[in-house]
Amino acid sequence: MPSNSNAGVLSGFLDYLKIEKGLAPLTVAAYGSDILQFADFLGKHKRGVLAARRSDVRDFMQQLFANSVDGRSVGRKLSALRHLYKYLLLDKAIKHDPTLNIDSPKQWKVLPKSLARDELESVLQGPHASSNRREAAAISARDQAMLEMFYAGALRVSEIIGVKLEDLKLELGCVLVRGKGDKERIVPLGRSAQEAIGQYMKAARSVLANGKSSPLLFLGRGGRKLSRQRVWQMVGAASAGAGRHASPHMLRHSCATHMVENGADLRTVQTILGHADISTTQVYTHVALDRLKNVYQKHHPRAKQPPDVSRPSPADGRAAHHSSE
Repeated sequence: MPSNSNAGVLSGFLDYLKIEKGLAPLTVAAYGSDILQFADFLGKHKRGVLAARRSDVRDFMQQLFANSVDGRSVGRKLSALRHLYKYLLLDKAIKHDPTLNIDSPKQWKVLPKSLARDELESVLQGPHASSNRREAAAISARDQAMLEMFYAGALRVSEIIGVKLEDLKLELGCVLVRGKGDKERIVPLGRSAQEAIGQYMKAARSVLANGKSSPLLFLGRGGRKLSRQRVWQMVGAASAGAGRHASPHMLRHSCATHMVENGADLRTVQTILGHADISTTQVYTHVALDRLKNVYQKHHPRAKQPPDVSRPSPADGRAAHHSSE
């Protein structure tokens, strides 16, 4: 808990669940864990549990979805918060319940987070080798190739670490990707990705392999398979210069969002992403529409201009003319 007041609130609430509601210890522990997570989220915004607003609850849920927490878990956390604030209302510790009128997770259209073009360019320019050692330079070349492939083909972490040498068709500008449920799809690679991967293959992969044989395209030191955690760390480090922490999921979402913004049809984007149902892909139209509205508001000369009330409308003019007659 980020503050003593939050600790007192949680302690009182958990006692209420155990003594008055008679809930099982495991259930009480689960409620406590969920509320602690929410309190930590609020702490980053310098706010305590008693001062939470409806927007805080929504932002918390949005963050959970963005981090790929499943809907059932998000629903459980929302339920824990509803019980907490009902208790606080009964105890007259608060006047308003911030969980009121919050849709259940099933009703949410989750808008994935993506990077703006300039942020993305900053991510793709890094990382750089921290020394002149061959291994450090090889790791830098590998990371550069992976970042380009993430953005070019909207791959998931599990997909990119599982790409095999035989899957790469660099001369054709594409790669065979094995997605969820072992479903295969062909993903195109743009020129930037082709060049970065080609450079990695030419000068870096053999250094990382260190004489060992591996069917995988991207290798760790000594030819080992890369872990999911290592890839997340790499993307996070590459985004440090962009001023915004990025994740592999954000690179995937950025690819889809930018394609839709530039006029790509949803069926094509669906195929590249490997979505079984196009309804999953349709969320990117909402992202693109939000951006379109923002650009419109910023640049259209009459988007923010209030109506000129001092200037009579034609109808007003006609009414004045008739009254003078």
